[in-house]
Amino acid sequence: KLISVGAQVSGQVKKMYVQLGDQVKQGQLIAQIDSTTQENSLKTSDANIKNLEAQRLQQVASLNEKQLEYRRQQQMYAQDATPRADLESAEASYKTAQAQIKALDAQIESAKVTKSTAQTNIGYTRIVAPTDGTVVAIVTEEGQTVNANQSAPTIVKIAKLQNMTIKAQVSEADIMKVEKGQQVYFTTLGDETKRYATLRQIEPAPDSISSESTSTTSSTTSSAVYYNALFDVPNTDGKLRIDMTAQVYIVLNSAKNALLVPSSALSSKQFSGQRKSGQSSDKSSSSPEAAKKSQGNGARLQRLNLTAEQKQLVEQGKLTLSVVRVLQADGTTKPTQILVGINNRVNAQVLAGLKQGDQVVIADSADTSAASANSSNNRRRSGPMGM
Repeated sequence: KLISVGAQVSGQVKKMYVQLGDQVKQGQLIAQIDSTTQENSLKTSDANIKNLEAQRLQQVASLNEKQLEYRRQQQMYAQDATPRADLESAEASYKTAQAQIKALDAQIESAKVTKSTAQTNIGYTRIVAPTDGTVVAIVTEEGQTVNANQSAPTIVKIAKLQNMTIKAQVSEADIMKVEKGQQVYFTTLGDETKRYATLRQIEPAPDSISSESTSTTSSTTSSAVYYNALFDVPNTDGKLRIDMTAQVYIVLNSAKNALLVPSSALSSKQFSGQRKSGQSSDKSSSSPEAAKKSQGNGARLQRLNLTAEQKQLVEQGKLTLSVVRVLQADGTTKPTQILVGINNRVNAQVLAGLKQGDQVVIADSADTSAASANSSNNRRRSGPMGM
């Protein structure tokens, strides 16, 4: 969390109380701005209030005088001793004096607000830390003048380094696979140690949307679009620093004690019994033409007997059917259908169709090579998705 600590008033920075790298506590004094202008504003406000209060006292005395005159005119008019015009004039003068007192009361309240603002501005000349943290940048030097009227000037930048937030850029091609709560791990350029965390948030729009030049209408662009996936990691040892580069891996799926074969051993062609969508079809698998196409080296394709649950997962695209060529004892190969779980394009998890130690062909040329199906105790993870 990075906070820019700014100034809300203008003036010259008289004193800086922190240095780069200092640890600060919330409320600690960071800098002092010359408060002469703000103190003068406070004195002016005080003088204005006193002047208005004196005017009010004078106006109250005038009001009392005009009130007596108005009552006198009322008594004389009741005895037909004065014309009506004099009575009306005395009444108007009395009401005018009342209105003037109300106007002065409003001016006094306004002057008090101005005084309060001046007092607040004096407080703003003391720049204090809004939170605990580390001073990671000093933008304004001692003796420099800041102008808060044009823009909010930054004095220092404070960061809370005990916990770091990492932004992983995920391409638009991969963002549909990423979800909140997925496990992630990362390494830095200077440290190959893996650190683990959980995705906290996936931002709904790329950073470019905040640019003024970005159009709200759809347009063709050659630049790649990336979305930020956020996660937090503790930094108690202080090794992680601001703007470090990290290689982030998002775990899309994982399995323990998995039977693995190289992904290059899997057939990329469609075979009888598997539709283009990856769905299983018993009807097509029994057709003579499909069986003929699926034979390799003259051998019949050995098919799987899937359970109802496995068929459903294949139809949903969560599992896939593929074909590998299994090396036999006599040197021939036998095409065998297998059920594949996780496939990170390097190794594929075999759920059915092979057993540990089976030899599978991983090349289509005459000079073929074979690899064993191995059991792995490690968790298989997706590779880095361009992040």
